[in-house]
Amino acid sequence: MKEKKLISIAITVALVVFVTCVRLRESSGNKSSDKPKKTSTAKSAHNTTKSSRNITKSSGSTTRSSEATTASRMIVPSSSNDCDTRVKNTSDNNHLLLGNPSDAQPCMMLVNNYLIDRTYYVASYNSQRGIPNWVSWHLDADDLGKTNRTDNFRADPELPGNFYHVEGTDYVNSGFDRGHNCPSGDRSNNTSANESTFLMSNMIPQAPRNNKRAWAGFEEYTRNTLVRPGNECYIIMGSYGTGGTGSKGKVKTIDQGNVTVPARIWKVVVVIPAGDNDLERLGSSDVTVVAIDTPNNNKTIDNSWRKYITSVKAIEDSTGYHLLSNLPKKVQLALKSKVYVP
Repeated sequence: MKEKKLISIAITVALVVFVTCVRLRESSGNKSSDKPKKTSTAKSAHNTTKSSRNITKSSGSTTRSSEATTASRMIVPSSSNDCDTRVKNTSDNNHLLLGNPSDAQPCMMLVNNYLIDRTYYVASYNSQRGIPNWVSWHLDADDLGKTNRTDNFRADPELPGNFYHVEGTDYVNSGFDRGHNCPSGDRSNNTSANESTFLMSNMIPQAPRNNKRAWAGFEEYTRNTLVRPGNECYIIMGSYGTGGTGSKGKVKTIDQGNVTVPARIWKVVVVIPAGDNDLERLGSSDVTVVAIDTPNNNKTIDNSWRKYITSVKAIEDSTGYHLLSNLPKKVQLALKSKVYVP
């Protein structure tokens, strides 16, 4: 009897040990499955965003998935230092010498008013509209050379990774041109300068007749009539409103809703004789201001940009921007009221 009891106890102990081992193994297996798989960190946030975007496009859907759209619109907080970088730019030839019209900052929380500096121009970029609010640059004879158009339309790799990145082909078959803010012709001194103007963060959907006729004429006038005789210019160009008419009719957006088509396009050109101490000289009587505000309408736009001459004050009233803010108040008031008709 004792032997049978011992055998029974031994069997029971063995079963308990076996069951315990099995449970421990299962528990260990579950813990290991909860561990995240190692992934390569070599891809940048920009590449990750573009990858998810391309997958959505290739699915054949006419609209991007809500997940892809949300990811591309995500706002990533930047360091607090980037959110308060208000520095008055007073040096000669500085692209922001006239001021920062919308108080844009290089802060990723400012998704609709993000300051970008592309060396050859500075801009306020609006990620939700997929276009710049405005672009500002200095132009003199040194910027004009013999470099041909590079036509290298491409996404801006320096935008924050979680901003929506417009591709160079996203305007194709939209009925709108890839319209430069800072023109290719204003940066013909070297290849790098010219290529910078073909970043899509410098583009707006522009009605073809507006782009190739009225605006092309104003750009040529600025370079050939204003700058080449011995002047320098401080230029701000922007757009506002929603909905324009291209070669295929009127629309509010293109690129499946990711790029807003502006209703109006404006530019302010402040001209002074070439020289030094520009900010001081902008308060003199030798200053000329040419401002235009055109409809982004392929059907109604006139070929002559002179039809759309206006005042800086009128553009301010339409956009809500504070233009020429670096200048003394009295000088601002005088220049903003001028309507120069060449």
